[in-house]
Amino acid sequence: QVQLVESGGGLVQAGGSLRLSCTGSGRAFSNYVMGWFRQAPGKERKFVAASNWSGGNTYYEDSVKGRFTISRDNPKNTVDLQMNSLKPEDTAVYYCAAAPWYTTSHTNTGSYDYWGQGTQVTVSS
Repeated sequence: QVQLVESGGGLVQAGGSLRLSCTGSGRAFSNYVMGWFRQAPGKERKFVAASNWSGGNTYYEDSVKGRFTISRDNPKNTVDLQMNSLKPEDTAVYYCAAAPWYTTSHTNTGSYDYWGQGTQVTVSS
């Protein structure tokens, strides 16, 4: 079992930055691919970014490439999402999630076994 708690959401103007953090407890973080997803009102939950178990490989949804950066610290059981140049369309509830380290379909919500409660990000125009 892994428990995940996100923090760092809030209200920011377009062009601004936010840093989301996810802290895990339970099994060691290094056992998991860690991902960030987001869900806007009335829409399905979608992939944003993921990191393999070591942090050596990272993956991004096309619309956030060059603006968002995922990073992890396994000894501290944390995974962060640095979000720069935010746009109103980035407004959503952001979730961190954990999938087994051997997961290859890191963009698929069904690959992830554990989820945080979510944190709201609102970008005003």
